[in-house]
Amino acid sequence: MNAMTRPLAPNHYPVIVIGGGQAGLSASWHLKQRGIAHVVFEKQRIAHEWREHRWDSFCLVTPNWQCTLPGFPYQGSDPYGFMLKDEIVQYIEAFVASFEPPVLEGVAVTRVSQNDGGSYTVATSIGEYTANEVIIASGAYQVPVKPASAERLPPSMLQMHAPQYRNPAALPPGAVLIVGTGQSGCQIAEDLHLAGRKVHLCVGGAPRAPRRYRGKDAVEWLNQMGYYDIGIHEHPNKERVRSKSNHYLTGRDGGREIDLRKFASEGMELYGRLDDIRGTTITVQPDLEKNLDSADATLESIKDSIDAYIARAGVDAPTEPRYVPVWKPAAERTEFDFAAAGITTVIWCIGYKADFRWIDVPVFDGRGYPGHDRGITTVPGLYFIGLPWLYTWGSGRFSGVARDAQHIVERIASRLHSTPRATAGLNALALGS
Repeated sequence: MNAMTRPLAPNHYPVIVIGGGQAGLSASWHLKQRGIAHVVFEKQRIAHEWREHRWDSFCLVTPNWQCTLPGFPYQGSDPYGFMLKDEIVQYIEAFVASFEPPVLEGVAVTRVSQNDGGSYTVATSIGEYTANEVIIASGAYQVPVKPASAERLPPSMLQMHAPQYRNPAALPPGAVLIVGTGQSGCQIAEDLHLAGRKVHLCVGGAPRAPRRYRGKDAVEWLNQMGYYDIGIHEHPNKERVRSKSNHYLTGRDGGREIDLRKFASEGMELYGRLDDIRGTTITVQPDLEKNLDSADATLESIKDSIDAYIARAGVDAPTEPRYVPVWKPAAERTEFDFAAAGITTVIWCIGYKADFRWIDVPVFDGRGYPGHDRGITTVPGLYFIGLPWLYTWGSGRFSGVARDAQHIVERIASRLHSTPRATAGLNALALGS
């Protein structure tokens, strides 16, 4: 045990980080750079979400060069490619090996509360700990959403959420109904479709994005345009952007757009949003064409912004024809019979809810979302990191979490060195190191 991991007193640390994903590890890297003693509690093992909650063909939708964990940018041979699931795990493991964070794996945190005087008590599966500062890095995707009507499906119907899906062969014979068209829903639909499985897809309002346009990956254009540096206070939608669905596209096979219309022309059955389930009848809203048109409009608006940037900056870039829809619904269906369609599996891909009920500190709004400014809450000493749009588009991703971690740790360092008790403890650690 060294100065970085030695508690100031039995079970007390200046900082406790809850969650050992890329957000918590990034915070740990910055804490270690500043010599601040801390511990990271991880309920599972390092990279658990990537190992256990991604399907076999999963890959990043952003190019590898955007993987910029602190002090550890992507170092592979394919910066413009898209890491596969196992490669992502290897990247995180290599990051961990590069600085050896003080992580305790297999430790569940059951409660965080504030004590008189401002310190915190963190109850865990291995006992209680206290800290001057606590960083919550547990993410915002704890509880997958499923509608109440799902209870009316027969017991013989296999139901699962996106994190439980692995591959087409792991599902029982028969057609598959996927509900939701965010990134997971669309990519799983593609995975099954390419494997020759019959897919029925309830299409929501998620937007789609171009993969390549005018000679570059659209992500590279947006990066040049400064989009990924826009703080949430500068975004046109402000905090509303946090609840928006992610644009769907894929990095599979070198990267491409996902065109649901093309899938429909090849036999995939598309419907509007799920409405209800009664008997063997599934009713859907008559909004399929509207949702497809809206997704395409977003695709084209992104291209418009790239065109404007190219013209404004005087960039020499090839021209490219715009998208022409390859399929339109002949009529809006409002219901279908899942038994007659031979559907044996339903995969729910309609999002997640955050569950912070274990944090007994008054920082949450009526929706259970923490009030914060770039991860710094209104309660001194409590921070959040890794949430979507915590500050920028990249806050919940490999591309922006390092910046968020640095900002939060700078605040922590300032507070610790201005607090007599914490300062004395840090000096004691330095003397004993």
